[in-house]
Amino acid sequence: MNPILEAKKIEELIVSWRRDFHMHPELKYEEERTSRIVEEHLLKWGYSIKRVGTGIIADIGEGEKTIALRADMDALPVQEENDIPYKSRIPGKMHACGHDAHTAMLLGAAKIIAEHEGELEGRVRLIFQPAEEGGNGAVKMIEGGALEGVDAIFGFHVWHELPSGIIGIREGPFLAGAGFFEAKVLGKGGHGASPHETVDPIPIAAETVLALQTVVSRNINPIETGVVSVTAIHGGTTFNVIPEEVEMEGTFRYYQPEIGELIKRRMAEIIEGIAKTHGAEAEFNINDLVPPTINDPKMADFARSVAEKYGLKHGDVAMSMGAEDFAYYLQRVPGAFLTLGIYNEEKGIIYPHHHPKFDVDEEVLYLGTAMEVALAAEFSRLT
Repeated sequence: MNPILEAKKIEELIVSWRRDFHMHPELKYEEERTSRIVEEHLLKWGYSIKRVGTGIIADIGEGEKTIALRADMDALPVQEENDIPYKSRIPGKMHACGHDAHTAMLLGAAKIIAEHEGELEGRVRLIFQPAEEGGNGAVKMIEGGALEGVDAIFGFHVWHELPSGIIGIREGPFLAGAGFFEAKVLGKGGHGASPHETVDPIPIAAETVLALQTVVSRNINPIETGVVSVTAIHGGTTFNVIPEEVEMEGTFRYYQPEIGELIKRRMAEIIEGIAKTHGAEAEFNINDLVPPTINDPKMADFARSVAEKYGLKHGDVAMSMGAEDFAYYLQRVPGAFLTLGIYNEEKGIIYPHHHPKFDVDEEVLYLGTAMEVALAAEFSRLT
């Protein structure tokens, strides 16, 4: 079996699946239609199925080793602005991160693997996961048994930062750990003409925003890295009234767990301390979302060797402060999160993930399928 030739044979089918999923996007934990279509195909091809809500665990093959391949299925609450035949038909919902492509690629791999089951020397588990976008669907799938008996796991993400057709492989830290915070500065409202009679939460919030920028610049070793971003501020209703309170929220990112703990500690000290200094109060929540995505070096090397064996173009992929709940799988079993470049200026595919005009270069999707099949075929031979 040549995975590239097999994937090329069903290239149009992969694209048709992707377009169908793209036209019918479903948000986290709402992936009823998508998972039903996936399940119908998998059952037809001979997979044993376990449902975990809108997620699917599918097994095939026999042997001592089990490799898992994962795709996420959920869309985003984004209004699509592309003028394309397969534009989203659901107002306010869009596959703006490529999960439609991930699902289609893995479905293509599932078909090829089933057709060549007799040539496999091990077991293959396919994980079609819901709710990657802020829902930690990976945790739900793990709780549902997705990693039981699994020796290694691989995931794929279409990647705007790489040219079309290049498979990105990186060992060690790849994507950041992420969290979010919500804060409220509680002051004393009053007339805008009499600020001395109030405790104005607006300048207190403004000072807090500026001070939070020092968490990274003045607390983290410059050799390390982190991000603190205030992304929303809400306060006040009119021009001549000082409000009672101001609300803020945002995100923080890191690669090393100790850096994440430092960021959370300093954020809490700053939010509370500045409010107290000015006679106000602060309420805040600082929460973890996902840990860093750290690829196992051995599994990354294995992925490179597989790509080279079958002539698939590959290269390094830069670290990103983006986050992925695939990190939870990698905390439990060795594996690697891979990327497939889809950036193509000639086709106008230039917009980043989560943009209303995000799209993928469909001509390279079969390469993702081929790589997934190749990983499954070669894993049993890994020593």
